[in-house]
Amino acid sequence: MSGLARALLSAGMDVTLIVDGANVMGSRADGWWRDRAGAMARLHGELAALAAEGIVGPVPGEPGPAEAAGAAREASAAGEATGGRWFPHVDLVVEGRARAVLDLVAPAPGVRVVAARGEGDDEIAHLAGQLTGKRVVVTADRELRRRCEAAGAAVAGPGWLLRQFS
Repeated sequence: MSGLARALLSAGMDVTLIVDGANVMGSRADGWWRDRAGAMARLHGELAALAAEGIVGPVPGEPGPAEAAGAAREASAAGEATGGRWFPHVDLVVEGRARAVLDLVAPAPGVRVVAARGEGDDEIAHLAGQLTGKRVVVTADRELRRRCEAAGAAVAGPGWLLRQFS
């Protein structure tokens, strides 16, 4: 599917994944602590592929099957056209030494690397409250989850995101 066709088909579903890079990276036992920027670059690559290929299944925070029956009928034409996939915009928030990822990765369609000006959690909570459309924050941090939900964003854990890569 071309980028233009994907954009047109996803126009009705404006979803941004705000990824807590440090939290997601830290949920893997793959040696990330030896090369934080390299591990973040790998995560960036996986997110770029996800943004391009789309995600099958419900958007985290969407109503369950019973509540969604009416909405599903309304969206069925768009869902069938995209193969049941949705194509998120991705904001990967990085902090500390992992900010060096900016020197390691090329820009990728659908993925924006956001270098936190201070604490990554503050940047994530700010994005959750300021961005328009549906926002899904990916983190396991309890306090950050609370802040983002208070800002109107849905929250998914790192495990949800990692399952999307397989």
